[in-house]
Amino acid sequence: MVAAAKTIKTLWEGVLNWFHSGLTAGLVEGFNSLLQPAKVRARGYRSDTNFITMAYLIGGKLNFTLPT
Repeated sequence: MVAAAKTIKTLWEGVLNWFHSGLTAGLVEGFNSLLQPAKVRARGYRSDTNFITMAYLIGGKLNFTLPT
């Protein structure tokens, strides 16, 4: 019980921020799970700019199908 109280005391600002905003780290973790495969494939990218562009393409969920 003491350890739980110390943890809550340490993270108190984050707890209050969650009540205020309703946001969690789940969104960031989800985006991170999308970027990990891109990072593995990034060995062929020549620059950081190319990797950032790939991150936008993966995370943006753009539809590149041509109209018929």
